[in-house]
Formats: sequence, C-alpha cells, structure tokens
Amino acid sequence: MQRLFSNFANGWPGIGLLLLRLLTGAMMIYFGIASLGQAPPPLILVLQMIGVGSAVLLVVGLLTPIAGSLGAVAKVWIGILRISPQSGDPWIAIAQAVLPAAVAMIGPGAWSVDGRLFGRKHIDLSDL
Repeated sequence: MQRLFSNFANGWPGIGLLLLRLLTGAMMIYFGIASLGQAPPPLILVLQMIGVGSAVLLVVGLLTPIAGSLGAVAKVWIGILRISPQSGDPWIAIAQAVLPAAVAMIGPGAWSVDGRLFGRKHIDLSDL
C-alpha cells in the first residue's frame, strides 16, 4: 500500500504539505459551494460536488492520491464543459485542477490520516 503514496515528509516539509492540502481543500470547497448559487447545469453541479467530496478527503489527508486525482479530473472536466463563451472562463477551472494534481503527485505528508495509517513505522527492537 505504501507504493501508492510518494511522500510522508515530516518537519517543515510536512507542514508545507499540510498547508498545501488545507489550501487546496478550502479552495475546492469554496468554489463548489459558490457554484450552487449560480444554478449551473446538472453535470457541472455533480462535478462540483465530486470536487467538494475529494476536497474533504484532501483536508484530512485520507486517500490523498485518489482524492487529488479525482478532484483534478473533475475540475478539468468542468473547464472543458465551460468552453462556450456564455458559460464562463474555462481557465479558472483548469487552473484549479493544478493544486489537487500537485497534492496527488507529492503525497499527503506525515500530518495526515494516510501518514498515520500507511506511513513508515518505527520498530522498537527492545520489545523483542
């Protein structure tokens, strides 16, 4: 299972990954909830809710590579659906896909649920 994750950084890099996950999750939750007030087409609404669900997983750091990939694909799909001039700027959604994709590639860090469940374990040889 550890091959699914690329990094369980601790210390300052781990705090940086935590901040990146929190920023990404907050951004995706904000834009997902804000889109409800605009009455988007049903497919975009479903994709935004997939983005919000993956954002919640990113915030807590659970299944980070899967959640980040899913969130990035949802945002790219939203960008593709908004190519028509009357439906808004597609580049905003495409730019929003970069953060969850980066989190999926970098890994969750040590300060995450994934880090606790699947991270490196210290073996105490004195107990043997």
